[in-house]
Amino acid sequence: MKIDSDSFRILKSNRHITIGFSVLSISVNTVIFMKENIVKDKSYVFALKIIQIFKVLNKEQKEFILSKQLIRSGTAIGALIMESEHAQSKADFVNKLNIALKEANETVYWLRLLIDSGYLGRESADLLIEDCKELIRLLASIVKTMKDNKTHADLDRR
Repeated sequence: MKIDSDSFRILKSNRHITIGFSVLSISVNTVIFMKENIVKDKSYVFALKIIQIFKVLNKEQKEFILSKQLIRSGTAIGALIMESEHAQSKADFVNKLNIALKEANETVYWLRLLIDSGYLGRESADLLIEDCKELIRLLASIVKTMKDNKTHADLDRR
């Protein structure tokens, strides 16, 4: 099978799927409906990539278990980031981003499992893993900054 479009390319061999993300050029201006927010934008584009992989794994590879776990964790990252915008408190905000961070870590696990089980090609999935690790770094930085600010605020009150 070969899917080739302006924004996505998937090549399937007998053993695994190779996904060409160098072709993936989703314009942030056309896809993203949010104000400038790098972590939201990146998580949204990442979710779109995960959805494409999920479709191929289900339709072509007939893989249903691991791909379902991947789509749940991979799309939850952006959903939790969006949800954090309307958090009830700073603690709620940090909690939602911490959960998004955990979902991102879980997504890396499922991607590695799909690589090692032969469903995804290493080169293409490694690109996705790098995207996910970038989200992890961004989320960890935000959470750390928020926690540090809380600590400083607590010390200022004393």
